[in-house]
Parts: sequence; structure tokens; C-alpha cells
Amino acid sequence: MQGGVYIMRANVDKELCISCGLCISICDEVFEWGDDDKAEAIEEEVPEHLEEDVREAIESCPTEAIEEI
Repeated sequence: MQGGVYIMRANVDKELCISCGLCISICDEVFEWGDDDKAEAIEEEVPEHLEEDVREAIESCPTEAIEEI
């Protein structure tokens, strides 16, 4: 929370990521392929209109590699 306003960010644990691409297919505005062929999340805050999609990606990840921070 920043100044009383909630700011969502996402993080992908590269150790747990199996490169299935599910998060990218759900929300390619936030998740993308890294140079190591693992998924990664944008470093900025998640736009409010994409928060629901990011939560769906978190819940859908087969290895629970994505966390909301």
C-alpha cells in the first residue's frame, strides 16, 4: 500500500517456473518471456483493469510460481 492506496505487483519465481506459458496466455500485458525462456512479470505496478487477470494467472499457475506482491 502506498499512501493508503493499494498497488498490485506480480512476481514470478524463476526456480518454480516451468515455462508453460499459461500466465502469458491469460495476461500478456503483465507477463512475458524472459531471456531465459521463463515467464517474468512487468516491474511496474499492475494497471487496475488487469488485476483480475493477474489473479487468474496466479491461481492457474501449475507450480504456484507467481505471487502477488
